[in-house]
Amino acid sequence: MKIGVAGSIGRDHLMTFPGEFTDSLVEGSLAKVSLSFLVDTLEIRRGGVAGNIAFGMGVLGLNPILIAAVGKDWADYDAWLTRHGVVTTHAQVSTSLHTATFMVTTDNSLNQIASFFPGAMSEAREIELAPISTSVGGLDLLVISPDDPAAMLRHSQAARDLAIPFAADPSQQLARMDGEDIKNLVRGAKYLLMNEYELALTLQKTGWSDQELFDEVEVRVVTLGSHGARIEEHGKPTIKVQCAVERTKIDPTGVGDAFRSGFLAGISWGFSHERSAQLGSMLATYCLETVGTQEYRFDESDFMARFSESYGAQAAAEIASKIKPRLVG
Repeated sequence: MKIGVAGSIGRDHLMTFPGEFTDSLVEGSLAKVSLSFLVDTLEIRRGGVAGNIAFGMGVLGLNPILIAAVGKDWADYDAWLTRHGVVTTHAQVSTSLHTATFMVTTDNSLNQIASFFPGAMSEAREIELAPISTSVGGLDLLVISPDDPAAMLRHSQAARDLAIPFAADPSQQLARMDGEDIKNLVRGAKYLLMNEYELALTLQKTGWSDQELFDEVEVRVVTLGSHGARIEEHGKPTIKVQCAVERTKIDPTGVGDAFRSGFLAGISWGFSHERSAQLGSMLATYCLETVGTQEYRFDESDFMARFSESYGAQAAAEIASKIKPRLVG
């Protein structure tokens, strides 16, 4: 199954604040906030939603096709993704701009405050999907993750025009997009991927009811934080999947992207939506236990043991033949 992953590529600046953000918020004064947090640590890592999703799929042994606009400082990131199985030959490299930058501070309760500078991502609207699809012999699924909003809308329309099934994952860009743009992005999606807050924001901005939104897509996957995920498909019972058993909580950045990686891998391998969501939850847990969005590692035996612990021996047996992770640095 050929899966294209369209979206952002970025450099993540990850900081930790040894306290609670809420302790610095003054009730009645939130209309004028001026705060600076002295952080304890700074980690600079590779990131961006498309990069994170493609990396996770690559680690699981797939070869996703990256569709993204990247900066002139792309060379080392390119080599990294290529080593992990990602097809990067269709990335559009800017001649003048640097790769996008994401800055996030996490407090002791894993609350986060973040900012994002698009850089080369602003050129993603120039990418044409049709030539890429033709060159790879046709895409079986296109993931449209957070990117330049104009690029996201262009990709969704191109997918409809080319009859390419697509997964809409608006995520962080919901804050920038108006209701009509969100409607145009998700209409006709095979999969709609979002968390609980993003679902509520989508309903608020579009004016759709929950049922009206669901009627626009084939399958809706809603992540529920520590309560796992919910998968809704027309004419079928709702599926609820619990989180995989975690050993520790280190950094929530990129956990949702890792879930998408595992879920899409499961879909690519022909597994049920339940099993695919379990794969996503297992990968998300590895990410949660690691600083950085592309730093988690596992071998086959560890993955299978933990998957069996979380979801049972029968579920583990069903996926066993596919779990052959790429063990590269």
